[in-house]
Amino acid sequence: MAMTRRNFIKAFGAAATVAGLGLAGCSGGDSGSGSASGDGASKLQTIKDRGVLNCGVKADVLGYGYLNTETNEYEGLEIDLCYQIAAAVLETTYEEAKEKGLCEFTTVTPSTRGTLIDSGQLDIVAATYTITPEREEDWDFSTPYRTDSVGIMVKSANGWTSMEDLDGQTIGVSTGSTTQQLVEQMIEDNGFNCTPSFTEYQSYPEIKDALDAGMVQAFAMDRSTLNTYMDDTVELLQPEIEFGTQDYGVATQKGCDLSEVVDDTVNELLESGWIDEEIETWGLV
Repeated sequence: MAMTRRNFIKAFGAAATVAGLGLAGCSGGDSGSGSASGDGASKLQTIKDRGVLNCGVKADVLGYGYLNTETNEYEGLEIDLCYQIAAAVLETTYEEAKEKGLCEFTTVTPSTRGTLIDSGQLDIVAATYTITPEREEDWDFSTPYRTDSVGIMVKSANGWTSMEDLDGQTIGVSTGSTTQQLVEQMIEDNGFNCTPSFTEYQSYPEIKDALDAGMVQAFAMDRSTLNTYMDDTVELLQPEIEFGTQDYGVATQKGCDLSEVVDDTVNELLESGWIDEEIETWGLV
């Protein structure tokens, strides 16, 4: 069986990385907080020296990344995934990574997650981050660990049954997301005769508040995100139309030696069935 990059690192350690046994460092290293300095510097070694993995996650997406106000702890599939990656990098077990708190979590939004990777404040981002060709030019992404699609939430009291009911209405979307383009493409692809407008908000709770207040008439986002805000006052408009299918990946600094370890870990978790177990545990089926 071929030795994976993860096993290579475990077998030979960080010293082999520094000695130049073929592991690439971070291109254009940053001397800022939490980052390696100088071209070719090892991100892996920086994390090992620090002793914790700095992770960007969501705080308001149930089942993925959610800050439980009762426990003041982050929980969800992506939180557990961060601990798995920390275990791989810091050469320990998943259970010990969780017990010892080897992940430092920072809440990110669509408009901050890439910037925080670039600055070196975050090692990874696991935050329902959709993989796109444009984003892959700036950051490395792991193999997708989850696929989702876009939904449009409206007030049940409106009695709307067609996308064409959105003509002249305002749809709330998240700043920095691809949602507006995906909705516009869906309307065009299906030949709907409607022209909604869009308003951007910095956070998902702000969009839901705007929907409740009548400032927008629809909330468009990944269905996994919308699920957090579902109640008996709202519903998905034409849920049978699946569009904007997108893959979520773990993002890292472009050209970093951390990237392959992250990808190997995600692939191992997919192959072992761990991801499927997490999907069931967190009710994402």
